[in-house]
Amino acid sequence: MRIATCLIAAVVAAGLAGTAGAEMIVVGHRIEVKKPAEAPVRGMTMREVLRRFGAPRDRLPAVGKPPITRWRYPGFTVYFEYHTVIDSVATG
Repeated sequence: MRIATCLIAAVVAAGLAGTAGAEMIVVGHRIEVKKPAEAPVRGMTMREVLRRFGAPRDRLPAVGKPPITRWRYPGFTVYFEYHTVIDSVATG
């Protein structure tokens, strides 16, 4: 029960601290936040991402309305709405 309480507290604290794109992981009885060390930030354009990070490993097609596109890089995935970054998430 204590771990669940800590997990909830960590998730709330992470949200308040602005760790968007962070991955919460449990290590033993601790909770750690894993963020991409170097990743695109909200508001960047596709062109800016390509210029700074190069071509993605995978480009997944747009889904839904508004269209959400994913680009996969080693270590993170970038989510775009139209041509603008809305989030970057650590992977692997």
